[in-house]
Amino acid sequence: MGIILDGSSQFAAISSQVLAQQPSRADLTSQEERMRKQIALIAVFFVVAALMSAQMGMSQDKSNRPSPPASAECRFSGGKTIKIDYSSPRAQGRKIFGEASEQALVPYGKIWRTGANEATTFVTDANVTVGGKVVPAGSYTIFTVPKADSWWLVISKKTGEWGTDYPGENEDLVRVPMKVSKNGPPVENFLIAFDQDGSKCKLRIEWATTVASLDITK
Repeated sequence: MGIILDGSSQFAAISSQVLAQQPSRADLTSQEERMRKQIALIAVFFVVAALMSAQMGMSQDKSNRPSPPASAECRFSGGKTIKIDYSSPRAQGRKIFGEASEQALVPYGKIWRTGANEATTFVTDANVTVGGKVVPAGSYTIFTVPKADSWWLVISKKTGEWGTDYPGENEDLVRVPMKVSKNGPPVENFLIAFDQDGSKCKLRIEWATTVASLDITK
């Protein structure tokens, strides 16, 4: 013969069964911890993916710029190097060097970023002599002051600025004169290059019909 429970006893019995089926506080804590770890891993994955995508996009964006990135390198005997990273604007029919009154893109006598976009960098892993002045191994920014019959190369100790932001003469490491000549057919793409000869590198800056140069020795 079965046992008949009254209403309160039935409620107590059902409650006991429901509670028995519920996870314990320890189980809940363990599940919550696993969920937190999974959420954190997913968040890290999306952050890393976003950073990689941004870096790839920046690289692609730079190559598609009107003034794309370029570089020049000179390797001395013994493996020491000088490297210049810059952006290469196009002439596109504009007057490049000249007087301000001529609406030249680069007016005579004015400090110039020597390229476009970010500042043009000069990195050497050897102590070198630039135009007769000592430049210790290190990272620098270069600017120029173009004139009709001569240029000045400015090597600044300040790095990391945008190209147009000349930090001032108090940050200059050296200022050295450059020889100026005229080339043949106009150069459409702004160019910085090295002509290497043993322990000497001849730095050339060319654009339109102008060539500025100086010697760098180790």
